[in-house]
Amino acid sequence: MNGSLQGKVAVVTGAGRGLGRQTALHLAAQGATVVAVARDKEQICQTEKTIQQAGGIALGIPADIRQPEAVDELRRNVEKRLGVVSILVNAAGVFGPIQLIKESDPTRWTDTLAVNLFGPYYTCRAFVGGMIQNRWGRIINFTSAAALHPPGSLNSAYGTSKVALNQFTRHLAAEVEGTGVTANVLHPGDVKTEMWATIRAEAERMGPEAEGYRNWVRWVEQTGGDDPQKAADLVLRLLSGEAAATNGRFLWIEGGLQSPIPSWGDSSGVQPWR
Repeated sequence: MNGSLQGKVAVVTGAGRGLGRQTALHLAAQGATVVAVARDKEQICQTEKTIQQAGGIALGIPADIRQPEAVDELRRNVEKRLGVVSILVNAAGVFGPIQLIKESDPTRWTDTLAVNLFGPYYTCRAFVGGMIQNRWGRIINFTSAAALHPPGSLNSAYGTSKVALNQFTRHLAAEVEGTGVTANVLHPGDVKTEMWATIRAEAERMGPEAEGYRNWVRWVEQTGGDDPQKAADLVLRLLSGEAAATNGRFLWIEGGLQSPIPSWGDSSGVQPWR
């Protein structure tokens, strides 16, 4: 076990499965004390157990990050038991309904934003203050290349949630500039996860309007998808001293199946009223 993150407390949402779980395991292997967060108690207990069996330190806490009260309670619990959080990785996410807007389920549509946008807002709001006070912190929000693709049918909930998450993270990055804290988003690649399986199941039940999704599902199946370890590796790079100046950026895994898409760069100028 590497000790490069010894003494750091890391909160990882969505840590019960998939990319969140992979990230939690990697952080623990580098010596971080990992707080695994998810709604499913059984899943996070398994993540906690796996880390501890490997010699790491982990605490599984079931919490619904869609609820601000639950996140506030999470912060109080973690700080009381472990101290101030230095690392926050928001990996929790849902794809949402694959539906035309006029036919969409309002509950599923808004829940997609609740998990993918409001959850990261609540957790960032809860933990960033302690990071600023300690003059060191890393916030990493998992986004998607879907936020940069041309808008199309059937993807309004997920695409909107990730575009909004990107912009929220950029605002947060602007606020923490110069404090020793950074905030970035990353696209973890096209990974064959439970979300991929959900998209496959929904797309298979639909007509020709979902052919684009079926093509993507087949492409990931045929290629095997991106290695989920690449996303965890990118998280670790963002925690290194070399990435101290990386703030407010959209980042890509190395050697991903999908070529990086231009997102945003340096400011093109100063607003005339400033």
